[in-house]
Amino acid sequence: MSGEKEGIYEKYLELQEELESFKDNLQTWTGSLDELSEIEKAFGTNELCGKTILDIGTYGIKPLYIALKYKPKKIIGINDEFPDSDAAKIEQKSKLFLETDIKFYDCSFFNKVKLKEIKDREDINEFDFVLLSKTLHHLRSGECIAEKRDPEHVCNEDEECCIYEFDEKKIFKLLLGLGKRLIVYEYFISGEDIDKEKGRGGYFTINEWKKIFKHLASASNYKAELIQPSKCSIDHKNLENVYSKLRQVDCICFYVEKKEK
Repeated sequence: MSGEKEGIYEKYLELQEELESFKDNLQTWTGSLDELSEIEKAFGTNELCGKTILDIGTYGIKPLYIALKYKPKKIIGINDEFPDSDAAKIEQKSKLFLETDIKFYDCSFFNKVKLKEIKDREDINEFDFVLLSKTLHHLRSGECIAEKRDPEHVCNEDEECCIYEFDEKKIFKLLLGLGKRLIVYEYFISGEDIDKEKGRGGYFTINEWKKIFKHLASASNYKAELIQPSKCSIDHKNLENVYSKLRQVDCICFYVEKKEK
């Protein structure tokens, strides 16, 4: 191949890669709209004006949509991989056309010290809403359970093939310590989790979902309600009905809040 043809081919590959990047970005925006059609039902759309929201695992898109439509007082987004340049750009541009104060921080949910500093800086003791969209399964923190799925699994030092256990009792307690109502939107699919890092991540199995819902139904201080695929209370009376729906959908949405004493 001549040098000129090689240059054309390399340019073609660069443009093809750029096009794929544009497609991915567009899918992120349109995908967020699909998720919000269910998530907004869990918010209770008449209750958002003047409220505060913590978006855990944010990509910066849903806060913009929510702010445009419902005008909450403040939305704080955290993600332990959120580029500072992107955060600053969205924050600055959003001030030109939004009434909602939007801030983004590079912060892990498990970094309690930094999370407290953010709450203090934003003068928020407790958020009205905590949103986890396709993020709950990344809050795995226990021992590796990959060998339960594959007897030949061996834990490597990088833990890329590991899957940590999800401690539903611990995680929901921490989440509801941050806000009054927790809203969860999650994929319900099999296969590889492309966002998985070390042992964190890995989509929940049906048995893991059953453990989660059983815990929510058993906790005397929680009220939980399934939104998608159909609306019903998550309690002992409806548990079997909830379980039966799991195999029929590719995403679920529910909310959990602390019961009033």
